[in-house]
Amino acid sequence: MFRLPALTVLAAGLVWAPGAEGQERVPGEGRALLTTVVRTALERNRDVLDAEFQLAVAREQVSEAWSNVYPSVDLSSSFTRNVAPQVSFLPAQIFDPTAAEGEFIPVQFGADNIWSLSVNAEQTLVDPRAFVGLGAAARFQNLQREALRGRTQQVVTRVRLGFYDLLLAQEEVRLTENSLRRVRQSLKETRAMHEAGLAAAYDVLRLEVEVANLEPNLGRAVNRRAAARRTLAIELGTDPEAGLEVAGSLAQIDLVDIDANSSANRDILSFTGVPVEEGADVASAVRRGAAQRSDIRQLEMTEQLRKTELRLEQVEYLPKVLAFGTYGLAAQQNGPPDFFGTKAQRGSSKQVGLRVTFPLFSGFGRDARIDQRHAALRQAEVQTRFAADQAEVQLRNFMDEAREARARAGGQLLAVSQAQRGYEIASAQYREGLGSQLELTDAEVALRQSEFNYAQAVYDYLATRARLDEAAGQVPLVDMDMQGEDGGRVR
Repeated sequence: MFRLPALTVLAAGLVWAPGAEGQERVPGEGRALLTTVVRTALERNRDVLDAEFQLAVAREQVSEAWSNVYPSVDLSSSFTRNVAPQVSFLPAQIFDPTAAEGEFIPVQFGADNIWSLSVNAEQTLVDPRAFVGLGAAARFQNLQREALRGRTQQVVTRVRLGFYDLLLAQEEVRLTENSLRRVRQSLKETRAMHEAGLAAAYDVLRLEVEVANLEPNLGRAVNRRAAARRTLAIELGTDPEAGLEVAGSLAQIDLVDIDANSSANRDILSFTGVPVEEGADVASAVRRGAAQRSDIRQLEMTEQLRKTELRLEQVEYLPKVLAFGTYGLAAQQNGPPDFFGTKAQRGSSKQVGLRVTFPLFSGFGRDARIDQRHAALRQAEVQTRFAADQAEVQLRNFMDEAREARARAGGQLLAVSQAQRGYEIASAQYREGLGSQLELTDAEVALRQSEFNYAQAVYDYLATRARLDEAAGQVPLVDMDMQGEDGGRVR
């Protein structure tokens, strides 16, 4: 099947989404929504494809297990040309009683041409291992299906974190560029004031040092943005150097009023699973998470598989019953080969019967294997209980971290407003000669730091939500629908 290149798919997704007009439209150019990026990853990510292939192998193993229950039919045929037929020497008295004692007569056995054909059929009537093996294969297939779900959850979580990493890197570049622009403007004004005798040479020197410090910081921020792009591109199965851009801005996300956000930011905020707002039922979320987490479900399925493996070893003590039937055809003929000769030169045979096999002793090997399976089962049970306890702690920690990051973002948003106002006051006072250049520099640093701190708090909140959704087994587009901007369900 022909598949469009990933970047083409992404570009198309930015313009049109079937069944939800305008849902993935982004103001501006070439920026991919989070929903679009995740959908592309689900289609193209190599980790998901690998898990799908493993599931396909498990399906075929179920078919292979069924082959032990179905009848087996074999056909074999052979032709032998006796270039020099076998000769045996028999006592002559067998054919002539008057022959002398010790006299032998050469007798040829077999004809020049020998044909044989046989058809053998077997049908299992009672084979406990085969029947239990069917259950084991089915359980293994279910385990691989759950493993596919788990790895898909991991991919979506990695894509979300990679998306947020790129947003944070883009924000760092933007904030550093804004800071560098403001300092350069201050340097330009301070030089003019210095030439007019209104500013000291030290003020100019200090701003020049600030510019020299910010320029390499901008270079490092650009490199981090490029690295984040490459990491996300690998998850999408696209060219790492394609220059992927993502839609949204951490500094402009409003965590309180969702409707106040842009369409891209609303898409980011709507991509969540477990509610963490104040008043959310933590105990209920923990119970659901324990039942829906893919890793715990895989451990539980592994535990059931270990029980089946134990049963497989135990049924080795039981007998097996098979029905069989055989049809044979043989012919011999001298002279030039004539396929199976004439009717007078061939004969047939037919047999049917039952075969019962009852294991008596195999050197204590079965006992040792049963003990091994018992130990493996106990180990699986311990792992399941330990993982369940860890999951509960992890879920509670993630919910606490998400709430802390949300509260921190609220405090940082106020700090940004105050720092912006402080920079405006310091800048106006400096231009009027009422403030010092040091105060202006401090105000600019405080503004830059507060803006980045808010973006970092929003990033921490979104990243924790992504990990929480995976830990609770409620990952959007994998385990649950996602509410679209138009009120419809998005899959």
